Amino acid sequence: MKQSTFSESLEKPIGIQNHFNRLKKFISNSSSSFILIGTFLLLFGAVSLFYFLQPYFEEIYLQRMNTSWGLALMILGMSLLLIKLSFLGYILFLYLQYKVIESVNDEELPLCTVIVPAYNEGELVYKTLLSIAQNDYPEDKIQIISIDDGSKDDTWQWMKKAKAQLGDRISIYQQPENQGKRHALYRGFNLGTGEVFITVDSDSIVKKDTIRSMASPFVVNKECGAVAGNVLVLNKEKAFIPRMLNVSFAFSFEFIRSAQSKLGSVLCTPGALSAYRREAVFTCREAWINQTFLGQVSKIGEDRAMTNMILKQGYKVFFQRNAYVYTNIPERYKNLSKMFIRWERSNVRENIAMSKFAFTNFREGSKRGTRILLLNQWLKMIMAYPGILLMVFFISTYPLLFLVSTLASILVFSSIQALFYAKKHNVSEAYWAYSYSIFYAFTLFWITPYAIATAGRSGWLTRDLTKKELEQQQVVAVTS
Repeated sequence: MKQSTFSESLEKPIGIQNHFNRLKKFISNSSSSFILIGTFLLLFGAVSLFYFLQPYFEEIYLQRMNTSWGLALMILGMSLLLIKLSFLGYILFLYLQYKVIESVNDEELPLCTVIVPAYNEGELVYKTLLSIAQNDYPEDKIQIISIDDGSKDDTWQWMKKAKAQLGDRISIYQQPENQGKRHALYRGFNLGTGEVFITVDSDSIVKKDTIRSMASPFVVNKECGAVAGNVLVLNKEKAFIPRMLNVSFAFSFEFIRSAQSKLGSVLCTPGALSAYRREAVFTCREAWINQTFLGQVSKIGEDRAMTNMILKQGYKVFFQRNAYVYTNIPERYKNLSKMFIRWERSNVRENIAMSKFAFTNFREGSKRGTRILLLNQWLKMIMAYPGILLMVFFISTYPLLFLVSTLASILVFSSIQALFYAKKHNVSEAYWAYSYSIFYAFTLFWITPYAIATAGRSGWLTRDLTKKELEQQQVVAVTS
């Protein structure tokens, strides 16, 4: 195969390779320590500066309070803070009530179809398929389908290798050209025979009991229409961005989605790992594959769109905290920003779509919690542009106050994520919550406003690789 030959041509003597790996690890650890030390020096420096310059800040405060616009801004800011704190308290209340749905025995497990769409993933798709095949799900009750969506690299060769190794346990198909992830999934849905469809991204590794954990809620609860898996970062040891996002992902899934699950209203089943009831998918699959926004065919946000359409049918959507999947995320700022833009554009579209049914009698029982979740999404969207304008205003008029107050706020609110991660996972890794908050506040603040302004665009952004990028991808695969 192309990639194997490339690997052989770059093979290093074992001794040199070991020295190279040790040097790489040393540099990575030293850089990590430097970044964390710098983060806390910056944060505690801001707190100290706030203390020593308190008279100056009090004078600014009094000046602003003596003007009508200053008073209005203060009232608005306090109101928004109160709303956010109230919502956080509500989420905490729901989180404390959350319980994982226990797995059922082999006899009760439904026939399950696992669908893995792939595009330009190379060897990663092979590892993904092996991890699925190694699950403890009964072999006679699982169907594995993988679809190459017109990849330009050697993805198809790695899929054939998985097929050769797994035999009849896996079926592989190739799209004649790249049509997008939604079309690959659509083909998988049409080919699947399972009562439950489970979708797994082709750059993800699932734990041994994950498929069982994902399928069980459909047996236990007949109202269950979809299940979201628990996504953690696979490549967190390779770069700073994945290391920082690992803490953010844990909080987003294990705290936020746990709370949403208590309401039966997880807003998005992630592309990395999701499960759907067959009947629910077949009820909406034509509307889903033909979905448009502003007259253009939708090529992004297939996961949030499917979740919305299943919620609209009256089903509940749950989160399984013990259904782990480890997925690769971008290691460079450029690719990370593109991923976030795609996600935020999808949020804009699907918040609009959800608003069309969330305030109707779309299912039995209380719908108040679902509506609160949606309103919180809208608050973020509505405040995007006023937030940018206020930031520009304070930077131009009171730059020192803006810097100190921003860093002090990060120290306070990031501690919530850090403490949560430390309790659930690892204390040493929890400190990256602070670094990520600074990173986001000063380099990614523009994502939401930009995504709102360009919500009509449908480019995937992070999958269209140039020839040079494909070669770089191969080098990384060899040397990592």
